[in-house]
Amino acid sequence: METRTRQRSTADERRATVMRTAIRTFAARGYYGTSTTDVAKAAGISQGYLYRLFKDKEALFVALVDHCSDRLREAAATAAASVRTTDPQAVVDALTAAYDEVIGDRDVLMILMHAQGCATEPGIGEAVRRCYAKQVEYLRAVSGASDEQIRRYFADALLSNVLVAIDAAAVDAPWARTLRGRTGPAREPRAT
Repeated sequence: METRTRQRSTADERRATVMRTAIRTFAARGYYGTSTTDVAKAAGISQGYLYRLFKDKEALFVALVDHCSDRLREAAATAAASVRTTDPQAVVDALTAAYDEVIGDRDVLMILMHAQGCATEPGIGEAVRRCYAKQVEYLRAVSGASDEQIRRYFADALLSNVLVAIDAAAVDAPWARTLRGRTGPAREPRAT
């Protein structure tokens, strides 16, 4: 008779599972509309165990913002490495395409947008500022772009956020075409 022993997950594996489910849960209903009970249930763990992995709801959401920031930074590094010129605008253009690809994941986009909306929460506000600081300084270091080019990059990125969030690519109207211009992604967001 064969006996199978159940292999227990490590805390790191459970943390990764919680992060995967929490990003979907928070993306759907936002920070204020999502409870730790919702996240625990979606992750298949008890709320008590969730609190062993993350001190509180804010700490979990901060971890999600940091995760999204890391995804942006990784995509930017890959894009920057592919550029074969020292022209700052060419690097900015490559990073813009990488950014649009990352926010094509609607869950990542919504976490970033929700985070900005609740940045008055101390830990979340600090995570959002840290995210922007990392992105700005990386862009500056890797591209040699001017402050004006960096501001334009972020202005276009924020507009892209809105265009993806409202699914402007599916709207064939003068206002949507005007906003899409060159700055907004012309594709549908990826299903997650």
